Amino acid sequence: MSDQRNHAARRSIVAGAVIGATVAAFAVTGSSIVSFVTPAKAQIVTNQPANMLSFADIVDKVKPAVVSVRTKSDVETMADDQSGDMPPNMERFFRRFFGDQAPNRMPRHRRAQGQGSGFFISADGFIVTNNHVIEKANEVEIQTDDGKTYKAKVIGTDPRTDLALLKVDGRTDFPWVRLAPSAPRIGDWVLAVGNPFGLGGTVTAGIVSARGRDIGANAYDDFIQIDAAVNRGNSGGPTFNLAGEVIGVNTAIVSPTGGNIGIAFAIPSETVTSVVAALRQSGHVTRGYLGVQIQPVTAEIAEGLNLKSQEGALVGEVQPNLPAAAAGIKSGDVIIEVDGTPIKTVRELQRKIAGFRPDSTVKIKVLRGGKEQLIEVKLAKLPDQQQAALDKKENPERKATPRRDEDRGLDNDRRGDRMDRGDRNDRQSRQDRMDRMDRQDRNDDRTSREITLSQLGISIAPARDVDGAGSQGIVVTDVDNQGPAGERGLRTGDVILDIGGNGVTRPGDLNDAIAKARNEGKSVILLRVKSQGGTRYVTLPVGKG
Repeated sequence: MSDQRNHAARRSIVAGAVIGATVAAFAVTGSSIVSFVTPAKAQIVTNQPANMLSFADIVDKVKPAVVSVRTKSDVETMADDQSGDMPPNMERFFRRFFGDQAPNRMPRHRRAQGQGSGFFISADGFIVTNNHVIEKANEVEIQTDDGKTYKAKVIGTDPRTDLALLKVDGRTDFPWVRLAPSAPRIGDWVLAVGNPFGLGGTVTAGIVSARGRDIGANAYDDFIQIDAAVNRGNSGGPTFNLAGEVIGVNTAIVSPTGGNIGIAFAIPSETVTSVVAALRQSGHVTRGYLGVQIQPVTAEIAEGLNLKSQEGALVGEVQPNLPAAAAGIKSGDVIIEVDGTPIKTVRELQRKIAGFRPDSTVKIKVLRGGKEQLIEVKLAKLPDQQQAALDKKENPERKATPRRDEDRGLDNDRRGDRMDRGDRNDRQSRQDRMDRMDRQDRNDDRTSREITLSQLGISIAPARDVDGAGSQGIVVTDVDNQGPAGERGLRTGDVILDIGGNGVTRPGDLNDAIAKARNEGKSVILLRVKSQGGTRYVTLPVGKG
């Protein structure tokens, strides 16, 4: 009976939920102490010949080129001026019972150690690893597969792709591996080799789970997802295909605890190739810049532009005196191709343009008025302020986002009140004000003065009648943030420049556009809106007449 229970237990599958998983870079800092090792057994069932299940020949070929990367850096910690380094639990005890009489904390400098992985890409000692492995390090050394240790110098880093290039001098016969010239297919076998938890030369196997993953690390996310076991210390290590070529550099995992759960991310070899070439030449990477503000093509925007699909990147604004403006790209263009490569999303456009060097000439295909146009653009260098935005993981081509009143220094209780003309102490509620204006507007000329469209939750007026709004378009004077206009990102102070490509000067133009769209059987109208953060496109529902 016991054997039957054990047999049933072995066959059972227990499904568990993992809560609070995070994406994390996984270089190891401080000391790594392995307290226990748990052996595991697994049965592999396959229709492939038995000799196909061994990766030993590949491992023998590539493993000598993989290294452990060790770093030392000066860090500042807080220590007690009376008792040195106090354990956190003891510190909490003192603070709880002695309050301000507890020992004061003072800065103390110490040497921190970290470790990760890397691999030789040339016989003369060039090594690829992650930027976060060696970032802020004062000393870097590598240990090869045969146990020898070498000092390494940093040739260059690229925080935006989390890559770094190291160099070991003194030898020209290091074993090295090649970067794969093309991306793997989903389902391909891969091998991850690295230094997890300080256990150098560890090999794990898995498959390519997905490609083109965006994990929110930066504007250029394009990761390969693999399910090979990857843990802390694998950062900077290679993932190989079965030809022994590096298809990616391991850089991050999804894990609730910092350990492997079968979701790891690697920087594609195509990215590594271009970045390493730049680092080897100049120690840094310079990227091409188009000079546009872009946004996704949603289903409603596609309807507003009469597009057949949602593919491409919509140009909300063309920045003056930059390449796109000089080449003739216009607001409202949908970029669908760059140098023969189809562009389906905003992120694809960002990555493609960033892959070119400044002064490169590229051919950009756009949709304008339903027709394709091919435009040649000579790219510029990414401006310093945009480089700074990249360091903060923002969008280099300024992806259009709705302005929020909080960003303009207005608290929640003051939203929509900036344009009010009445006494602030005698202010009515937003809905009461809209109802009052709506009743009044039924008997007045609605084409040239401030009006309220209660079905949209918005009040508008000619821009020329509102201080600071400019002379073109119509300005939003009040918004119900819970209404259709507010939910689509319109805010008080936004200026509607045109509707459906036609310029507007009076509030009645919005009513006319809504009526026209209804007659044509459309469900939305498309507005080009200028706000503090730039110009973007917004759709509004027309409702039923």
